[in-house]
Amino acid sequence: MDNITNRARELGKHPDQDNYASFFPYYAEFSALSEFRKKPGVGIELSSGIGGHSVLYLNGVKVDRTANGYPLLQVCGEDESPATVGAGISVNEHYRNANWIAIEGRDFFMRGTLGVGEPLTHENYLHTQEQAKAFGILDGIEFHSQFLNNKPRGMSTQDYMYELSIATDFAVRFGRDAYCARVPLDREQMEAVVNYLNMLNHPYREGSKQYTWKLFNDNCVHVAHNALAQAGIWPAWPTGQWAVRAAFRFPVPKNTFVDLVLRTNDLPLTDAKSLLTDANVRSSLLRWGSLPTKPGALTIFEPAILPNDIYDVYRNLKLIFYDNPFWGPYRFHLKRIFKSLRYTQLRDNLTHFVDIYSRAQYFQKHIEEDLRECYNAHIIRFRGEASRILRYLEEAT
Repeated sequence: MDNITNRARELGKHPDQDNYASFFPYYAEFSALSEFRKKPGVGIELSSGIGGHSVLYLNGVKVDRTANGYPLLQVCGEDESPATVGAGISVNEHYRNANWIAIEGRDFFMRGTLGVGEPLTHENYLHTQEQAKAFGILDGIEFHSQFLNNKPRGMSTQDYMYELSIATDFAVRFGRDAYCARVPLDREQMEAVVNYLNMLNHPYREGSKQYTWKLFNDNCVHVAHNALAQAGIWPAWPTGQWAVRAAFRFPVPKNTFVDLVLRTNDLPLTDAKSLLTDANVRSSLLRWGSLPTKPGALTIFEPAILPNDIYDVYRNLKLIFYDNPFWGPYRFHLKRIFKSLRYTQLRDNLTHFVDIYSRAQYFQKHIEEDLRECYNAHIIRFRGEASRILRYLEEAT
């Protein structure tokens, strides 16, 4: 196991997990997932590539399956306890009539029916699949026929679909390490994300189009990236480009994880002139009254489940960067992220932002007049929120 992964295991645990959603009831969490390897002789033989997979979790969002089981997303109202519900989103090349499917609840999305610290056995592996069927995760979802060609004789199509989906679309930590980047949103931003995702699935739900996954032009990361773009986090990533052109630059899970951590933590808040040369930053400030970088954006590492009777997780699970392996910047960024507590621990993160905002107020003279009011409101709002949460955490201890 490499040193970065060891460091991630030490630092990237859920900080103040019991309180996080009460402070930030609406948040998005992008997860870059490693490869997985099923043990020989355990059900259907499956493994994945070292490029990994990605999923998106939306807290404060519920799944509506009243349309023949086909998933629609709805944002919870503030009177519906948004902190206690959420929906996981997964994109898979298997699907014929959906770009993405939805999974109820973060716990089930990440570790199925397992409790914290519980091992993965044959019994609870099967129990998780039965629970997924009870939720109706694949109700109304059709697979491309080529992915059903290897279905064992005597196994139902439904059972085979759930067997292919487990550890990729739900219970993702059964066989994979997860690098998670959490981004607080307000309710209006979450509505924009949800509206986009529902729109994305609409033509497949109505039967007017058939979904075809494309590595360079429409993969799992495109969907998550562009969903977050609706909330002003960054510009949208174009899809449908000429394949040869797209092959030179396309989103991959681990790169996107690092990009998101840096985007939501490290924009130059004390250098207003540099900050506002970014057109997306200007747009986000004017539309949402906030910047992509703000308090509460945390990094979490969640390893594959141990002990594990189903998947080979004892050898290093690979997840590569799309980067130069010698002097490319991504592996150095990753090391820095897991060396600094401000990326992984809520208290350190909030303390950092209170300090940054205190210094940022002296640089407002560099901001154009039409943006100054929005920038001032951002500083006052989020410095106040960070200070309030810090006081609560200090009093609680």
